[in-house]
Amino acid sequence: MSTATDPLAALAALPGVPESVEDTRKAVDRLLGHRTMRRRSMDISAESALRGARASAALEGVDWSLEEIRRRTDFSSSGEDGAVIAGALRLSAEIGSLLGTWGHSPLQVLARLHVVAAADAVPAEALGRPRRDGELAGPLPSAEEVAARLDGLSRLLLAPSSAPAIVVAAVTHAEILTLAPFGWGNGLIARAAQRIVLVTRGLDPKGAAVPEVGHLELGVDAYAAALRAYESGTAEGVATWIRHCAEAMTLGARESVAVCEAVMRGI
Repeated sequence: MSTATDPLAALAALPGVPESVEDTRKAVDRLLGHRTMRRRSMDISAESALRGARASAALEGVDWSLEEIRRRTDFSSSGEDGAVIAGALRLSAEIGSLLGTWGHSPLQVLARLHVVAAADAVPAEALGRPRRDGELAGPLPSAEEVAARLDGLSRLLLAPSSAPAIVVAAVTHAEILTLAPFGWGNGLIARAAQRIVLVTRGLDPKGAAVPEVGHLELGVDAYAAALRAYESGTAEGVATWIRHCAEAMTLGARESVAVCEAVMRGI
């Protein structure tokens, strides 16, 4: 398939991307081959979901400790911060039920992710509904442009591609962040969609790695800078973002290897 009919494959060939993709694949393979994964993969995946939710919320500016999140059963008394944490946790629990739908209707899944994430944050009539012009502050694409680009993203995701999963996940992640299609929770939704792609495209079929932790380790400023590079639309900028996402996934795989080691030692 030519790059004209497989544009994601062209992105996979950008400078530095093949090397980053290979590093990520090796890191995930080490995780999936760990003997703890063979015996207790469900436990590792559950811990990954929790750590990913915490890190995703932290990337939104709500940086609670894992211990606090484990301890709490009700976040409703904590205002907007609580809504972010609760939304991230609900998303992590919902992902598994949406994997099959993603393969034929990614836009339906994105709407569902918003319903799940924003349940405590927006009126019921706004759940799953794309934002209207003026609903969010800042220079953002118009509602019309958002609809057109989301349709384009959907067609891209449904078309056959030889591109590695991390490249597809990075593009999906960045497009949602850039478009901000909903009135609340776009960052949480973008990172949940990234996870879905990584699972459904086979890089991390058990959802064991924690790419959100990787993004947090690299730093909020680096995350924002890499996204700005993507938004530039240049080949160099897009490559910068994909490499950043690959590095985050590599770090997220190492995080879960450490969890595997702790489980093996009975910690």
